[in-house]
Amino acid sequence: MKTHMPNTISGFSKLSKSEKIEWLLDTYFSDKASARTLVQRYWNSDEKLQKLHDEFIENTITNYYLPLGVAPNFKINETFYAVPMAIEESSVVAAASKAAKFWLERGGFKAEVLSTEKIGQVHFIYKGDFTKLETFFKNIKSKLISDTAALTKNMERRGGGILNIELRNKSEQLPNYYQLHATFETLDAMGANFINSCLEQFATTFKNEALQFEGFNVEEKAITIVMSILSNYVPQCLVRAEVSCKIEALKSKDIPNPEEFAEKFKQAVSIAEIEPYRAVTHNKGIMNGIDAVVLATGNDFRAVEAGVHAYASRNGSYSSLTHCTIDNGMFKFWIEIPLALGTVGGLTSLHPLVKFSMELLQKPTAKDLMQVVAVAGLAQNFGALKSLTTTGIQEGHMKMHLMNILNQFEATDDEKKQLVAHFKTNVVTHSAVVDAISALRG
Repeated sequence: MKTHMPNTISGFSKLSKSEKIEWLLDTYFSDKASARTLVQRYWNSDEKLQKLHDEFIENTITNYYLPLGVAPNFKINETFYAVPMAIEESSVVAAASKAAKFWLERGGFKAEVLSTEKIGQVHFIYKGDFTKLETFFKNIKSKLISDTAALTKNMERRGGGILNIELRNKSEQLPNYYQLHATFETLDAMGANFINSCLEQFATTFKNEALQFEGFNVEEKAITIVMSILSNYVPQCLVRAEVSCKIEALKSKDIPNPEEFAEKFKQAVSIAEIEPYRAVTHNKGIMNGIDAVVLATGNDFRAVEAGVHAYASRNGSYSSLTHCTIDNGMFKFWIEIPLALGTVGGLTSLHPLVKFSMELLQKPTAKDLMQVVAVAGLAQNFGALKSLTTTGIQEGHMKMHLMNILNQFEATDDEKKQLVAHFKTNVVTHSAVVDAISALRG
């Protein structure tokens, strides 16, 4: 292990891609030839396409690939979908596909967008009388909106725009801290750039008008704008997805006793509703499905993750995103989550595989995509809980993970064929696979 500090560099961003790579190889790698070969192996042979990828972010040296899988047989509001999923974790796509097929035979999924309101805030410091600030805000609220006319005209033409602006007093939590809390409708765009541009104009108008307001003294005129930025917490941009059927209809090959299964399944959800240690893992499984579709469609899965987990904590304790009831012989399982997604702009119009995924989903609107993503999360959670409350999670997961283990040991195609056949009737564990490979190789 190196104990000295690695070399630093000035002007790295100004180097060409090949110069960046050579500096990295010289500084950090002992086998430079192998590292160079690896980096170059993942370049796209289509130079135009590679240039497009290079320009997505800064300081690019190569491409980092994730598998793009498909989960077919999703029936959502009577429409059939094959759902694209970009993810590296084994068993996720399989579980989603299995859940989709299970519910296909029981009426499919129902989904509904409840609201599409997005949020942005101007955070500022004001040292003065709050009643004066309220009066000032009421006087200039219409100007805050009118000064953004150049920014909002195209969005308004499509039916979106600024919904409202509120003044919020946060000075009890942080001295002299206040907000302009704005809500927006951005239609099929995720809308981050639109919202942030509007917020920055609000801030400029707000600060300039304060200097002219006769009701303020000198100190009160000196409003300090701290920052203007959208929020990824969108509790009023909500979608609901659900499945339901009579309890006896749950009966299948691996659910011989549907009444027992339904009760145990409901208990598993109830545990996640009240136990944060379980809820985190429970919701992580939901996000396996959600993130995979969000990533495949060129949306921001980090923003979705942050907003969803904040929503899971909205009542003061981290809790399950899904819920289950058994009532009058009916089993119902549903999810309600905030999702700010877009189907136009950003990577949706640039990345070739995002375009492919959008066409695969029949060119959805933002509302359509919200429904598909919510259903993917619900399906993933159903699959996980079904396994947990019946066979256990490892049986199915390890069988799907088998190929990863075989690839770690560089198994040949013939060895893979023999070992896959062997583990059809044997329990898959890492040590069992190692033993089987050793025995096969003598």
